[in-house]
Amino acid sequence: MKLITKEIEKKLSKNKGDGQDKPYLKLFNPAGGSTWLISKKDGDLLFGLCDLGQGCPEVGYVSLKELEAIKLPYGLKIERDKWFEPKMSLSEYADKARAEGGIYAY
Repeated sequence: MKLITKEIEKKLSKNKGDGQDKPYLKLFNPAGGSTWLISKKDGDLLFGLCDLGQGCPEVGYVSLKELEAIKLPYGLKIERDKWFEPKMSLSEYADKARAEGGIYAY
């Protein structure tokens, strides 16, 4: 599965990266608790809310190449939530995730 489509990349490129942008990309680990809500792409770097499933989500950068290189059990890889539509800004998702101990975005 391609993690970023051209349509999503176009939306991300229009964002300012100021926390008020909507995260148009949701990535997740199908074999674990990791989730990423991405609001900006700059080359290989993705900016967004990162939750590794340990109860302390944080806003920061992650490498697209590193996410694509992750090998999971049973031949699985990091996946894109094809049905995700952002309902809040990145900062609103971050506030909610910190209060709830993780990202719960559907």
